[in-house]
Amino acid sequence: VQLQACGGGLVQAGGSLRLSCAASGCTFSVMGWFRQAPGKEREFVAAINWSGGSTFYADSVKGRFTISRDNAKNTVYLQMNSLKPEDTAVYYCAARRDGNIWLPTSYAYWGQGTQVTVSS
Repeated sequence: VQLQACGGGLVQAGGSLRLSCAASGCTFSVMGWFRQAPGKEREFVAAINWSGGSTFYADSVKGRFTISRDNAKNTVYLQMNSLKPEDTAVYYCAARRDGNIWLPTSYAYWGQGTQVTVSS
């Protein structure tokens, strides 16, 4: 099983980025995005169920980020709008095994991470 994330980069505050995460080897009912800034713990960003009918967001990104998925491509996306400097972090996609969607320990597989840097 592999998760390949891409789409990060450098953007000015107020700008947008779209992250993608392609999964191979298996399909997963719940996929999520986490992020980790230097010196901080990994934190939940968003998650989505198989059908896409249920999505979950951290309060800090609600209204600005949108998670979606294309099951035909086995790919999950994170559209990030109105980016702020505090969104700067390495973003990871992950596939949930079981348990609380907010917790990193609930996820069995992780992508390699993609850097998002938002300048002020």
